Amino acid sequence: MTDMQNRLKITSDKLDAINEILLNPEMEVISDFLEVVAKYGTPEEINAKANEARKLENLLALVKKTSPNHLEDLEWLQEQRDKGAFISVKDYRKKILGEKADEMVFADDFAVTLEISACQYFPYVRMIAESAIENQMLMPGRFIRVRKMKEQEEDGDLAAFAAAMQIFGTSYVETLDTKGTDGSNIHLGGPATITGYFGGVGQPNKHALKWLDEFLYYYTTYGIRQVLNINPGTVFLGYLLHRLGVDNEFKISVYMGNDNPYAALWTLLGAKLFTRDDGTSPLIGFNWSNSIDNQSMELTAQFRKDFGFEDIVRFEHHITETYKSIVLQPYNRRDELIEIADHVANISAKHEGADPEIDQTRDHPSDILDYFRDKEEIMETGDWDALTGNFHDKFISLNKTAQALTENGLSFLAAPNLHG
Repeated sequence: MTDMQNRLKITSDKLDAINEILLNPEMEVISDFLEVVAKYGTPEEINAKANEARKLENLLALVKKTSPNHLEDLEWLQEQRDKGAFISVKDYRKKILGEKADEMVFADDFAVTLEISACQYFPYVRMIAESAIENQMLMPGRFIRVRKMKEQEEDGDLAAFAAAMQIFGTSYVETLDTKGTDGSNIHLGGPATITGYFGGVGQPNKHALKWLDEFLYYYTTYGIRQVLNINPGTVFLGYLLHRLGVDNEFKISVYMGNDNPYAALWTLLGAKLFTRDDGTSPLIGFNWSNSIDNQSMELTAQFRKDFGFEDIVRFEHHITETYKSIVLQPYNRRDELIEIADHVANISAKHEGADPEIDQTRDHPSDILDYFRDKEEIMETGDWDALTGNFHDKFISLNKTAQALTENGLSFLAAPNLHG
């Protein structure tokens, strides 16, 4: 077996061939990439713009300009944080376990990030914060968003949400408008052509560079560092951008279909190839397919660690999904999370829907297709309250996961600035 395995070795001349492409000034795919980046300056200038835009005072100034009504909510969130209105992790554990909590040793090295998706609208943030305070619940440690960027930029949600995440100390991900549902593939439309998407979500031709351009705009204007990535081409551009020196980050979407350890190995091989000299990579979230099992995550964890990515690349695992339009129900992976969370590090528990027994009782169960609707249309159809209720249901589901982890002596990451 050793002799056969030795045949897999990659010799240095293969790396030389890659470098010849990357460094060839006549190679248009590389020069086109560099031309987009140059629109925004050198990597150092780009990072400086992003760091300035990300300052809380600058975000608040944008909020005041575009949506002053959100300032009151942001001030309220800061006040609640500063006066310690949210339950601490220690007190939460005692709430769940009683005096037994003082005697237990929790697996903090394997803390599971409590993740919620998708937090489409800024008003949802205060809603769940009020619920967390009133009921001694936990705020997510990570938020995912899939709302149209231009729409939320215009109504002020974009800056307000970015400011809230700084107040909470949480990570968050935005989804750029350059994606497969934006008409990028002119031959595909709605359900009549749905099988056309099986070949890929769709960022054909120049759309990969358009995605890059869009990211750099929001990075330098709002300081948004993390975005969703759905296409091998834009994943590659993300690697190149970080290698240049831009401090971008991205998570790979469930739509990429990484559903086995060999797909994961291919993705992480690319990430390793383009790491900076300090070992960092822009790939910080790896969203598994809904069909992934624990053994595949355990196998992938082996080479993720050997690559030096255990603390960098988070396994994002769907615990619940929207009730409609994405998976067969009932879908709830909480028990499987409990089985793996004591020995595989850096997992996030993503809550995309309510627990199915709750969702099925709603007049409007959670639906992945709601993510792609215009806010104006949602208001006109009278669905705003239903969608708001769906999001609160996800928040309840997230807290059920935190409780299950705690009852099993496992640890979690909730909003750091709120819960300590």
